[in-house]
Amino acid sequence: MSSHLRDFSPHALRVLVLALLAVLTGCATTPKVQSTPPPAPVLFVHGTDDTPGAFYAMLDAFEEAGWPKERLHAVRLHPNNGQMPIEVMAYQVRSAAEGLRKRTGAERIDVVAFSQGTLSSRYWMQELGGQGRVRRFVSISGPHHGTRAAYMKADPALVQMRPDSDFLRELNRRENPLGDIEVFSFWTPLDSTVVPADSARLPGATERTFIVPMHQLMLSSPAVISATVEALSKPATP
Repeated sequence: MSSHLRDFSPHALRVLVLALLAVLTGCATTPKVQSTPPPAPVLFVHGTDDTPGAFYAMLDAFEEAGWPKERLHAVRLHPNNGQMPIEVMAYQVRSAAEGLRKRTGAERIDVVAFSQGTLSSRYWMQELGGQGRVRRFVSISGPHHGTRAAYMKADPALVQMRPDSDFLRELNRRENPLGDIEVFSFWTPLDSTVVPADSARLPGATERTFIVPMHQLMLSSPAVISATVEALSKPATP
């Protein structure tokens, strides 16, 4: 042992050796820290006679897929029974969307909407300045070209959802109504609420059909839920 090392006590030598090992092994194995951007916030918009609870299974799936709870919000529209025009619901969607953007600091959000909620969302995006706020839009069983089932009642929103209504003609007047938003249209050919079922189609949308026996079951279908999570899982635009 050299004279210099004999000057150290056994305890001091152990500390010195451990410190040298920590430096050497740390330099060799410490990985570079990579920051992953958080997923885009998602706004969920329900339909007629629905509540945010309609999305309970889908919300669980998004959390399991890695979305923080604070980046997921299901809006509660009121009244939810079609007794107010769709434009009234659209203003509520706008308020919920702006609240979600403010809370998360996101420039653009994703929107998942069901049934009448797809029309409320579209009116916000197309007519109330929401288009630049949305990155991706998933429409689930939306009556974009009307439904004959809307003749069953004369409530304002139902009248607007009748085929060839003034409201729908205006909403669909443009060839590319949603601009640069990435659009997905999911629907079932067995739908007895959106009649005809292919009224759910949207120009330019990535389209998928699912063999789901009822309109309302689309939101609890594992296949639809999985497809929705997959559609929104790409990294958010900075």
